[in-house]
Amino acid sequence: MKRALVVIDVQNEYVTGGLPIGYPDPSLSLANIAAAVDTATQEGVPVVLVQHAAPAGAPLFARGTHGFALHDVVASRPHDHLVEKTLPSSFIGTDLDDWLRRAGVDTLTLVGYMTQTCDESTARHAVQLGYQVELLADATGALALTNRAGSLSAAEIHHAVLVVLQSFFAYTASTAEWIGAVRTKAPLGRPDFAAATDAGYTENGG
Repeated sequence: MKRALVVIDVQNEYVTGGLPIGYPDPSLSLANIAAAVDTATQEGVPVVLVQHAAPAGAPLFARGTHGFALHDVVASRPHDHLVEKTLPSSFIGTDLDDWLRRAGVDTLTLVGYMTQTCDESTARHAVQLGYQVELLADATGALALTNRAGSLSAAEIHHAVLVVLQSFFAYTASTAEWIGAVRTKAPLGRPDFAAATDAGYTENGG
C-alpha cells in the first residue's frame, strides 16, 4: 500500500470566517490536522492540500479573501501538491486522480472540512475510482444544519456521516491510531458493510 494524506479545505472560512465548524471543536481538529501533516512529512507520505474556491464577490470562499486563504496550520507546513476545486468532491475538475496515480498512491487518508460535504463526497468518489480510504474522525468537523427537512446538530451530523462512511466507504480512525499505523507501515483496516448492518450484526452473534 502507498498512502497520501489529502487535507481538504482547511481554510479560514471554517475557523474565523462565515462557516465556523461546530463539532468537534476546531482547536482539536486543527491540532490533529497539524499532527497528521507533520507525521506524513516525517514518514514520506505525500501531502496534498485541497482549497475550495468561489468567484470574486461570492459570500463564501471568494478568491483573494481571508476566508479563501488556507489556514496557517497547513499554510505554514510543507506539502507536495495543491488542488483548487469548486465542487464538493476533490476529484471533480482537478488533476487529483492523475497526480495520485503518477505517485503510485492506492490509499487516501482524508482530513479537513466539512465532514458532511467535501469529506464525504471525496471519500465516496475515491472508492468508486478504486482507492482505499481512511478518514480521521478527530481531524475533521461538521456544521449544524436547519432546513425544510429538519434540524441536526453538528455532533449528530458528524457522527451519522462517520457511521455511514465506516459501513462501506472509509475506515474511520483517530489521528493517534493513524500515526501509529503510518510509523509501522501498517494498514488500518477496511469497512465491512455486511457486518455493519443490523442483520449482519445479529447473524454474527451481536
